[in-house]
Amino acid sequence: MTIRTLKPGESNFLAEMLYEAIFIPEGHEPLPKEIVKDKSLSKYIVDWGKDKFDIALVMEVDQQLAGAIWGRLLTKENKGFGYIDDNTPELSMAVKNEYRNHGIGTKLIEAIETEYQKIGVEFLSLSVDKANNALNLYQRVGYKIVEETKTSWTMQKKIK
Repeated sequence: MTIRTLKPGESNFLAEMLYEAIFIPEGHEPLPKEIVKDKSLSKYIVDWGKDKFDIALVMEVDQQLAGAIWGRLLTKENKGFGYIDDNTPELSMAVKNEYRNHGIGTKLIEAIETEYQKIGVEFLSLSVDKANNALNLYQRVGYKIVEETKTSWTMQKKIK
């Protein structure tokens, strides 16, 4: 297993992982893949790499891309689902089904926290659906619920 930064030619993988990051409850039909082009989701990947807060890491397992974690600093005018404030990057993460429950998510979170610490970021945030088992991972690595909607929680962690 190797964690590395997303390469310039791998933006399609980021779009694929954005789609995977959309939580679909069991028994519900999957959404069309084009949903990632919707403005509410595309903001997480469009024009990737435009500033120093755009950080994306991928996990390779046997030379195959198994998952990704990425963060972006969104603004109040263009906030994401896990928006806290204009100084807190919001994380998104997905691991392909066949690679889940092998510690990849934990390793990716730890790695991106280190990258954000290097550039002086104090807090990170994310949003998780209340029915998503990933909640357990986020709590285990120190994310705390700071806001609640009908279906999701916004979580935050102090990393510095």
